[in-house]
Amino acid sequence: MSRRHGKDAGIIGQASWSSSVINLVNTIVGAGVLAMPQSMSHMGMVIGVLVIVWAGITAGLGLYLQTRCARYLERGSASFFALSQMTYPATAFIFDAAIAIKCFGVGVSYLIIIGDLMPGVVQAFSETHGGIQFLVERQFWVTIFMYVGNGINGRKTLISARLIIIPISFLRRLDSLKYTSFVALVSIAYLVLLVLAHFIKGDTERSGGDLRILRWAGAVDALSSFPVIVFAYTCHQNMFSILNEINNNSHFRTTSVVMASIGLACFLYILVAITGYLSFGNDVGSNIVAMCKCLQEGSQDLAHIILDTPAVASTIGKTAIVIMVMFSYPLQVHPCRASVDAVLKWRPGRRVESPNGSPSRGGSVPLLTARNNPRAEPMSDTRFAVITTTILILSYIVAMTVSSLAAVLGYVGSTGSTTISFILPGFLYYKISSPDSPHHQKLMKEDDDEVESDSVQDHLLGDGGSKAPGWTKGLLRRLSFALAIYGICVMVTCLAINTFFHALH
Repeated sequence: MSRRHGKDAGIIGQASWSSSVINLVNTIVGAGVLAMPQSMSHMGMVIGVLVIVWAGITAGLGLYLQTRCARYLERGSASFFALSQMTYPATAFIFDAAIAIKCFGVGVSYLIIIGDLMPGVVQAFSETHGGIQFLVERQFWVTIFMYVGNGINGRKTLISARLIIIPISFLRRLDSLKYTSFVALVSIAYLVLLVLAHFIKGDTERSGGDLRILRWAGAVDALSSFPVIVFAYTCHQNMFSILNEINNNSHFRTTSVVMASIGLACFLYILVAITGYLSFGNDVGSNIVAMCKCLQEGSQDLAHIILDTPAVASTIGKTAIVIMVMFSYPLQVHPCRASVDAVLKWRPGRRVESPNGSPSRGGSVPLLTARNNPRAEPMSDTRFAVITTTILILSYIVAMTVSSLAAVLGYVGSTGSTTISFILPGFLYYKISSPDSPHHQKLMKEDDDEVESDSVQDHLLGDGGSKAPGWTKGLLRRLSFALAIYGICVMVTCLAINTFFHALH
């Protein structure tokens, strides 16, 4: 019996394994899943599948490194900011600022998608929309979904103060979003099944020449699709919250959360990519939020699977996208709020460590507690409300005034997504797991004590104890450094691609 679980018993979370997987998968899989067929058309089927799998492996490695980094922190206190304070304290605020900006930008894009799609849902019921013009205005629907919901008050139905996005954005625990995340996953499942159904039925027209199996469309087109696939796995901003809240944080359970989430996302991406590409051929597009022309008029956008099928399926498809992004919005607010709070708390020159200069994960001195720096307390209700309200108001203002964030999100994704997915997990683990690191030495001493204790128990029970081979830890350090360098290369490549295509347009 390991003693580490006993040390953490007082701060064990309440989230189940399934709710952790649901929230992580919902963070990963979004509207980007419908852009996979176009990426497949640019890269070819073989290369496209390999890139999707490779992107999943590298993203999974980043998540796994986060689970290993969390071992150096007191149970329930894991965060990028806490690790940065232990490893690179001078730059801790930069990392969290990048996370906050990235999550804020993605959240705003979700609101823009809602504003773009809801007018089409209204027009599906009535082309004249009852003569009420504001029903087809995007600003109206952004406001409705942010601030107003349908409710029943006594004898009559009215528009009341029951809100949609706002209340779930004010939930403190990520586990509280498991039900809305499940609804979002049902919406994603509908979209995937709709793509698959049309592929099986064979009622689409393939165009653009012969299918590309082994060859690609060219280096430029392939590189333009590379960021789409890489960033489709970004979910690392919520991983520490999941590790803090899961009730069983054993190595096996946390690793299985990572493998199940990445594996399911990879399967969905490959399924949609192959079936969508085989259905529409090389002319398949990726614009799923704009109105499209009919298939007979020559446009072969994959969104026609959703937007131009019979009325019922079309309306349900667009509504499914709206529900998906609506319930994914709070999953961006959660890490954005935590990062903003960390940035506001940051002070130059502060390094958080225990009184003896080394970490402690048990006993009377918490790991990140300093003599004059008591253990960080959760955000006060006032601070929590102010930061959350500020994020909601600013994202609402931007969504109301901007109709497209494509260029901005391209740069934000290139920097923010690569930072939190590859660079931070790689460098943080490489630094904190160094044999010369006092944090690592303290952790190893505790591990040795546990192994010795377990060995005594095993000896009494007639079993043999064993310790994990040291070479695996050295290999993981090398892989973490390689992942960080890979992240830098991806960042430079994606920034160059964004700059190149922005100059063309």
